[in-house]
Amino acid sequence: MPWLDWISLFVRWFHVVAGVAWIGASFYFIWLDNNLRTPPKWKQDKGIKGDLWAIHGGGFYEVAKYAYGPEKMPETLHWFKWEAYTTWLSGFALLIIVYYFGASAYLIDPSVNAMSPTTAISLGLGLIFGGLALYEFACRSPLAKYPLAFGIGLVALVCIVSYLSTQWFSGRGAYIHVGALIGTIMAGNVFFNIMPNQRKMVAAVADKKDIDPTWGASAKLRSVHNNYFTLPLLFIMISNHYPMTYQHPQNWLVLIAIMAAAAWIRHFFNLRHVGITKPGILVSGAVAMLAIALWVSWPQSPSHTSNEGHEDVSLVDEVGKKVTANNAVAQASSEVSNERVVSLITTHCVGCHSRTPTDDIFKVAPLGVILDTWEEIERFAPQVVRRTTVTKDMPFLNKTKMTDEERQEIARWFAQRQK
Repeated sequence: MPWLDWISLFVRWFHVVAGVAWIGASFYFIWLDNNLRTPPKWKQDKGIKGDLWAIHGGGFYEVAKYAYGPEKMPETLHWFKWEAYTTWLSGFALLIIVYYFGASAYLIDPSVNAMSPTTAISLGLGLIFGGLALYEFACRSPLAKYPLAFGIGLVALVCIVSYLSTQWFSGRGAYIHVGALIGTIMAGNVFFNIMPNQRKMVAAVADKKDIDPTWGASAKLRSVHNNYFTLPLLFIMISNHYPMTYQHPQNWLVLIAIMAAAAWIRHFFNLRHVGITKPGILVSGAVAMLAIALWVSWPQSPSHTSNEGHEDVSLVDEVGKKVTANNAVAQASSEVSNERVVSLITTHCVGCHSRTPTDDIFKVAPLGVILDTWEEIERFAPQVVRRTTVTKDMPFLNKTKMTDEERQEIARWFAQRQK
C-alpha cells in the first residue's frame, strides 16, 4: 500500500521535528536552571531568585527566575507543552501505522511467540499503559519521597518490560514498545503533573496567594526523570536501523545495557551544568559503550531450532513439501510457481536476509527480515513485493543484478496469492 508509506513518511518526519523541539526545550531549561546565578540585591528586592546573561544571534539576552512571581502577570506567558504532546501523538500514530497495521511482519515473530495480531496489539497496549499506570501510582505514593528506592524501582520496571517485550514480540517490535512506554511516561509527566502544577502556581500568583512548594518539587522531579530518559529514548528511536542490537540472542540485556550507559553519560552533563566536572563518568560511559559493542559483535552460535524445538527445515525442502501438499503446479505459462519464487529469493535476497548472511557488508539481516524458510517468505511477502517491484530499491544497490523480468515474476506470484 504505497499510500501507507507516504503517511508513514510524513508522520515520521513530523515526529522527528516535534521530538527535536521537545528535547531541545528540555535540555535548554535543565541547563538554564542549573546556570542561574544569585543576582544583585536590587534584583533580589524585586523578587528575582536567579538570573543569567547570554548572547545568541547577534544579541544579548537576560533571563530572570522569580522566587514567587512577577508583581503583575504578563499578558503573554509562554507555555512549553505542545512539544511534548505532539511528539507523543505523532509517535503513537507511527506505532499504529508501522507496527499495528503491519503486525504480522514487524511486531510478531513466530520463532519468538506465535500469536494473532489482535493478541500482539493488546499485549503492546497493555505494556505501554500498564507501565504508565504503575509509574504514576509510584509517583503518587510515599515511595516518591525516597529517591534511591524510587530509582531502583523505576530501573526494575524498565528491565521487566524489556524482558517481557522480547519474549512476546519481534526484536524490533520489542525495542519500540519499550521506547513507547518511556515516551508515554515522559509525556504523561508533562500532562499529569508538570502542567497542572504550573497552572496552580500561575493561579496562585495571579490571586496573590501562597505557592505550595510541593508543586514545584514534584514538577522538578518529573522533569529530572524526563531528562535521564532522553538519551535512552533517542537510541530506541534509531535502533530499528541496527538489527545487530535487537536481533541479538540476549537482546533485552543489550537494550538495558545501552540505556544504562546512555543515562550515565547524561549524568555527566547534568553535573557539569552545576559546575561539577567528573570526567570519569564520561570515560566509564564510553568504555561501557565499547564493551557493549564488542559483546554484541562477538560471533554467536546460529540457532538450529525453531520455537517448537524441531530442526529448521531447509528452504527448498520446506517449499517442496508445500508444493506437493497443495498441488501447486503452474497451470499456465503466465503463472509463477512457488519453486520459482524460492529460486529468485535465494539468488537475490537470502545473501543478506538470512540468519547466517553471506553478504560481505550485512552480517545481520537488515530490519530483521529473514527469508530462510517458506513461512518467513509468506510472512514478509508484502514487504518483499513492495521493495522489489514498487520502490525497486532491493536488492541493495541491485548487487545481484535482479532483472525487470524477475521483478515482474515476483509481482505476478503475489497477485496469484490474492486470488
